[in-house]
Amino acid sequence: MRHAWGTFVDAVTGALARCRSAAASIGGTPGLLGAAVVVLACLAWRVGTGDSQADAQIPLLRGRTPAASPAAAPRPAPGKKGADAKAIAAPQPPARQLAAMVNGAEIPQAQLTDECVARHGATVLEAIVNKMVIEQGCRQLGIAVGPEEVDAEIETMAKRFNLPREKWIELIRDERGVTPQQYADEIVWPMIALRRLAHAEIEPTPEEIAEAHEHQFGPAVKARIIVLRTAADAERIRGEVAAKPDEFGSFARQHSVDVGSASANGWVQPIRRHTGEPRFEAVAFGLPVGGISPVVQVADQFIILKCEGHLPAADVALDDVRPRLTEELRERKSREASSSVFRRLQEAAKVENVMNDPARAAALPGVAALVNGAPVSIDRVRQASLDRHGLDVLEILVTRTLLSQAMAKNEVAVTQADIDAEVMRGAEAMGFRRDDGTPDTAAWLERVTRDDKVPLKHYLDDIVQPTVALKKLVGKVPVSQEDLDKAFAATFGPRAKCRVVILDTQRRAQEVWQLARQNPSAELIGDLAEKYSVDPTTRSLRGEVPPIQRFGGQPALEREVFALKPGELSGVVQIADRFMVFYCEAFTEPQQLRFEEVRDELYVDIEDKKQRIEMGRYFTHLREGAAIDNFLAGTSQSATADGAAVARGAAGGPPGSAPQLSKQEQDELSRPRAGSRRAVAPPAADSAADPGVRPASFDAPAAAR
Repeated sequence: MRHAWGTFVDAVTGALARCRSAAASIGGTPGLLGAAVVVLACLAWRVGTGDSQADAQIPLLRGRTPAASPAAAPRPAPGKKGADAKAIAAPQPPARQLAAMVNGAEIPQAQLTDECVARHGATVLEAIVNKMVIEQGCRQLGIAVGPEEVDAEIETMAKRFNLPREKWIELIRDERGVTPQQYADEIVWPMIALRRLAHAEIEPTPEEIAEAHEHQFGPAVKARIIVLRTAADAERIRGEVAAKPDEFGSFARQHSVDVGSASANGWVQPIRRHTGEPRFEAVAFGLPVGGISPVVQVADQFIILKCEGHLPAADVALDDVRPRLTEELRERKSREASSSVFRRLQEAAKVENVMNDPARAAALPGVAALVNGAPVSIDRVRQASLDRHGLDVLEILVTRTLLSQAMAKNEVAVTQADIDAEVMRGAEAMGFRRDDGTPDTAAWLERVTRDDKVPLKHYLDDIVQPTVALKKLVGKVPVSQEDLDKAFAATFGPRAKCRVVILDTQRRAQEVWQLARQNPSAELIGDLAEKYSVDPTTRSLRGEVPPIQRFGGQPALEREVFALKPGELSGVVQIADRFMVFYCEAFTEPQQLRFEEVRDELYVDIEDKKQRIEMGRYFTHLREGAAIDNFLAGTSQSATADGAAVARGAAGGPPGSAPQLSKQEQDELSRPRAGSRRAVAPPAADSAADPGVRPASFDAPAAAR
């Protein structure tokens, strides 16, 4: 699919407009991916940098527009915690520039540049060519975009998000990993240039402004949906839903292929007019409250709707918001028109990829590509690759050096057989099996490299090999009976079905609790959640949350919830900076399984988790105990005495000696394995959604305790 530069810019600004959240759990991913989480955290490197950016495909150059890396802006070296990290002048001999030194071992800048080009050269070259195509288009029409226009645009975008310019630039750097200069040259300049090229197409009409007003402020329909892949499935499910409309949420969880709405019992954002699907809108607005729609086809999906209510139009006059709507439409149309203009420029451009053609490269030494006859030099690609990705790739090389030194010191080696075994283990753990039950490593590797957009060699070198190395350095870890008992209770024991109201201040939480305790009921808590909850999900679901299990990683919350009886209201529970009020509706029945039936599986899973905890801890100590001079970032880290001691082995002992786990790590170990005894089989190649693992007791029948 051919994306355009305007969409790329939209992805940059759109990502910043959204609230960012992070949830770290060591207990949710079994097998090779779980171990890879540890390695990726150690590397501080995002596989497939630039995944969230759209890319502009050009003739003969297929790839992804990369996220730039701020090599020009020094930043603290990752892993400096507990070590003496300081800025350095980084003088380097001109004859042999160094990117870094790790415990005295040199990483030449030439080696780093080669690695950057090998990993990102194609996408960097594409980005350079994309900009050249735009520049040439501007020159043909006599359009010039000066630095003052770029500065003004940055100011405008910062004001749009109610931020000072400096804060906006800081957010861009943190969110997208680009320096201010790269942001100005590679994002803002092309955006302005394409807008100038498409100027005549971006002015909104009165009709478009009126539609935008109705879309934002007109009536809306509160609805749930079930999405199916075939008309036959949709008609069958619709018949069942029509017979039991009150169970629509359960049907959505069980059958809908749209993960986002299915996980929210079918709820979607209120449906508004002028969304681009007139028939879908007509069906939604034509339903009475409680009505079930016929099957509606949208693209290649088949949708069943249930109307849960009609929202009246907001009391906002068109004239009061006309300037803002006009600007928003102008911005949207600018992106769309820019995309169209850029596609035309692409189609008219003659681009020759010299870098990937050995014969042409020999005939044109030093040339990476020709854009309408204008050359792009190899040196420019190498420098841009280093500028954009140098820091991230250097972390890979530093990690590789640290592990190599540790293995040499402890006389540990990674063989090809070890690599093959780890890949096989990952395939088996993630459910990739052939018909005869043996692990399908080929399908697993294809899935990983396709989804992560990383070549097989780099996947094996950067993830699998470090994983194996850390496992060998850490050795076996013990699994106690207490570990097994907690895991069994967490995975197969009863769960509490609750409603919750989430507040941001203790005072507001006490006020809501006072309202709730007057006549606690699921309906009242639902009303309070819908009105007061600061969490959008629980607000839209009227306080409903997935059933809460024991030993799920939040002991304070679990103690409160499991101390309740059905129909009972909790006190105000503080978790981090949030205050919560819980209402217990019921407890699910525990699954009827004997411990002996699943003991071996639990043992393997817990051992894997404990080993990953120890791998992460081992690498942290290894990193903190190292002397690392990062000349690219301009930082220096001195080894600490305790870190050096710990790096030789866990808690100062030999490799494989396992120290006592902290309470937090014990809680992590007892966390259920995504609620499933085994990962489900991988989806078909043409499947649009990956179900991952199926919760084992999400829909278990409720029973009073």
